[in-house]
Amino acid sequence: MGTAVGGERSVPRYVQIAEEIVQQIRGGVLAPGDMVPSESELVDRYGVSGGTIRKAMVEVRASGLVETRHGKGSIVKDRPPVRHRSSDRFRRSHRQGGKAAYLAESAQSGAEAKVSVLYIGPMEAPEDAAQRLGVSAGTQVLARRRLYFRNGTPVEIATSYLPWDVVKDIPELFAENPGGGGIYARLEEQGLEFAEFVETLQARPAAKAEASELALSPGAPVVHLVREARTTEGRVVEVCDTLMAADQFVFEYRIPAAD
Repeated sequence: MGTAVGGERSVPRYVQIAEEIVQQIRGGVLAPGDMVPSESELVDRYGVSGGTIRKAMVEVRASGLVETRHGKGSIVKDRPPVRHRSSDRFRRSHRQGGKAAYLAESAQSGAEAKVSVLYIGPMEAPEDAAQRLGVSAGTQVLARRRLYFRNGTPVEIATSYLPWDVVKDIPELFAENPGGGGIYARLEEQGLEFAEFVETLQARPAAKAEASELALSPGAPVVHLVREARTTEGRVVEVCDTLMAADQFVFEYRIPAAD
């Protein structure tokens, strides 16, 4: 039964339970690193069905305060999400200072970041990436696929696609570590000048394979981000296709008010 709120509408029991758990976390009753009680424990505590508890935990996970790993349960997070400052994360000054965007953002949030390279080499361009690069689908490009970790947890997987004619004579782009400032700094050293970076974001549930890669529960929310790196000559010289665990990132944009 719901409890009347304001005399006009009721709050479902699962929402009440979720709000209580969230308040326990925010109030420090459940501290960072603590396990959230199991489903059976919560069933006994609140005298409701397992379905009600599962719905409540969906709400708790949506708060971004817990981290749920398949087969392990939910743990109270010990650090805030990485703040993804898309308005200035690719400033030239960052690259000149030897800072790659993800590592710099993680450091600012007090998180320990790590990057694992999964693949570097030639690949036939997928249809979407090919269209963005202005080449035919199946054209050979350089692919760089990486898995990003935050405090030991996989949070982001990204694949960059770069035109073969642009990168074939830049050996650093075929190495696991392309050097300070990342791949954009190496491209700039070849005389390319970036005009803008265009990002498209879509929130959706993770597919089964995607959830497995990021150690998420099936259907957990993810953000699919595709970025184009455009030069002053109007050419797209990189398409980065990224999948991000939605609860691990906060997106911040600065939008000028003037024309």
